[in-house]
Amino acid sequence: MIVAIAGGHGQVALHLARLLADTGHEPVGLVRNPDHLADLAGHGARGEVVDLEKATVDQVAAAIAGADAVVFAAGAGPGSGADRKETVDRAAAALLADAAEEAGVTRYVMVSAMGTERADPDSDDVFQVYLRAKGAADDDLRSRTGLEWTVVRPGRLTDDEPSGRVALGESLDRGQVPRRDVAAVLAELLVTGNGRGRTVDLVSGEVPVPEAVAALGP
Repeated sequence: MIVAIAGGHGQVALHLARLLADTGHEPVGLVRNPDHLADLAGHGARGEVVDLEKATVDQVAAAIAGADAVVFAAGAGPGSGADRKETVDRAAAALLADAAEEAGVTRYVMVSAMGTERADPDSDDVFQVYLRAKGAADDDLRSRTGLEWTVVRPGRLTDDEPSGRVALGESLDRGQVPRRDVAAVLAELLVTGNGRGRTVDLVSGEVPVPEAVAALGP
């Protein structure tokens, strides 16, 4: 399986690339900075340089051509302002969906965030803008009947050692989850094809990742 990962130099994306490469799949990291290509190669991924804030649909479609699935793991980052929440967390996610449709890539897994439905619609606070942008990106993806989508909404991300055990389902209580456990869930979703048409929260829990993903069904 060839999997194109937007935001390919992010921590979750690099963990995902390593998991996929180690199990015989071909990860392709989409990055805007060519200096990051060596890091991708070190995690078993081929790199494609494409700036999702500036690229056209055709350019992104060319970068993901031949892929079996795409993952949106990009983000403007905690130090960015409100404008980049819109251009990356919302618009870039929609651009990837447009490109996937053009390239004939039907599987799309979105890394979103818990709590988007509780975003303050009137607040100028950057975190609230972020939640609104993520929610809008999720809504856009869910509206696309030509894509087999899954929206994964992790809790607070940590760099703790992975436990391999998670809680995965709708409307979970707030919690946290190691980035490597998020990557493991994404890999399992991609390889098994489970979770199509589902929006699920993800936090640390007691269920082994394969069992949690299997419980979602195809």
